[in-house]
Amino acid sequence: MTDTAQRPAALVTGAATRLGLAFAQALAEQGYDIALHYHRSVAQAEAAAADIRSMGVDCYLFPFDLARADAGQLVSQVIEQLPALKVLVNCASAYGAATIADTEHALLHTQFAVNFFAPLALSRTFYNSVSQGNIINILDNKIAFQQNNYAAYLLSKKALAELTCLAAVEFAPRVRVNGIAPGVVLPGSTRSDDYIQWRVQGIPLRRQGEVADLVQAMTYLLENEFVTGQILFVDGGERLNQRGLNAEDYKIGEDDKNRGTL
Repeated sequence: MTDTAQRPAALVTGAATRLGLAFAQALAEQGYDIALHYHRSVAQAEAAAADIRSMGVDCYLFPFDLARADAGQLVSQVIEQLPALKVLVNCASAYGAATIADTEHALLHTQFAVNFFAPLALSRTFYNSVSQGNIINILDNKIAFQQNNYAAYLLSKKALAELTCLAAVEFAPRVRVNGIAPGVVLPGSTRSDDYIQWRVQGIPLRRQGEVADLVQAMTYLLENEFVTGQILFVDGGERLNQRGLNAEDYKIGEDDKNRGTL
C-alpha cells in the first residue's frame, strides 16, 4: 500500500486470535495499519492478516516469542516496516493456575516474562521511539481480587497494573498509558456453560460481556486525550460484588438458637 508512511499504525500483541484479533480488526476499521504479533498461531495469523488487508490497510506479521527474547526488539522491527507507529496494545498473555505453595520457578518465570516484563520492554522502546502515541495494557478484573489459585498470573497482572500508572506519569505528555481489565467476556474453551452462568450470578449487571464492550473501551481510551493512568474495568461491576463477612448475614447455628445466644 502506498499510504503506509502517512497512515497511523498500531502494534497489537497476541493478535492472531481471540481478543487481540478483535482489537486489531477494530483498529484496522478505524484506519490504522496493523503490526500483528503472534507466537505459534501461524495459520490464524495469516488468515487474520488477509482479513485486515481486505479493509484497505496494511498488515504485517511479526512472529516473536515474548517469553524468551528482548521484547523491545519487536517494536524496533515494527517501526522499520511501519514508521508511523502510534498505538501499542499489550494483549498477549500467559495464563497458568497454581497456588503460591504450588508455584514453581518455571511457571513464575513464564507468567512474568509474558505478562509483565514483555509489556514493560515494549512500552519502554515504544516511548523512546515515537513522537507521541498511546499504550493500552490488557489486564484482568481479577486484579481486584485475591484469588491465590492463580498466584503467579495475578501477581504479574497486578504488577502490570502498577506499571500502567507509573508509566502514565513518566511518559506524559507525549504518550498516554491506560489499561482495560476485562471480566467475563471470552472465557477459555474449557469453561462450561454452567460455569459461565455461575459466574454471571456474581455480576451486578447479570450478563456476560461482549467483545464489542472491550473494543468500545479501547476506542474511548484512544480518543479521549485527557485520560491517562486509568484502568477501565469492563466487567459488569463484578469487582464490586465482594461484600465480605458481616453480622447481618451471619447464620445462627441450631445449637445457638436453642440456647438463645447470638
